Amino acid sequence: MEEKHILYVQTSHDPERQYSPLVLAQTAKAMDIKATVYYLGTALRILKPGEAEKIKLGDFPSVKEMIDKTLNMGIEILVCEASKRMLGWEKAELIPGIKIVGAATLNDLVLDADATQWF
Repeated sequence: MEEKHILYVQTSHDPERQYSPLVLAQTAKAMDIKATVYYLGTALRILKPGEAEKIKLGDFPSVKEMIDKTLNMGIEILVCEASKRMLGWEKAELIPGIKIVGAATLNDLVLDADATQWF
């Protein structure tokens, strides 16, 4: 039986929208479903060192703790190279463990995934 794959795409740096893709990706992994999280557009702002630590809503851990847990679970977090350039970042220092990929990667992931969710 082929492994299922869900792609979670984060498009916003709005603090209230940061938790859903991470929680859902972690849940998918716990369900033995492959999960990938892809950040594009202004969402990249959250991935600069020090930014995700500033976001903690309710009794949830900080977004940085959620990102770390996601990566530690073996869930790949990808960042759009074109979005990095759109934000004017020639060189971007991002949270360790996050991989910068080309825009075509998102198209490939969407075509290959069994489901996609956009935030």
